[in-house]
Amino acid sequence: MATKEAQRKWRDKNRYVKKQLNVMARKGIHEYLEEFSDKFGLRGKGEAVTFASVLTESLIQRAEYNKEAARLLEDILEAYHRDRDIYSA
Repeated sequence: MATKEAQRKWRDKNRYVKKQLNVMARKGIHEYLEEFSDKFGLRGKGEAVTFASVLTESLIQRAEYNKEAARLLEDILEAYHRDRDIYSA
């Protein structure tokens, strides 16, 4: 864990462009994030979260004019809601 001084320096440096996100998640989600990081050449779990957000937003945009993307998004959403308890903290 970072020292208070290191955290303060990070916050001072990034206060206008970044916001720290601390999220409790099941161990499996952390493992997925590590896998994403390795598979896609990302710089750790934090960047994997960003990548997952960008990927989701891209799929949402694509679904607006592509029926296959819309179907895929709907299938993923339905599966997540069905199995939410498995993924949620």
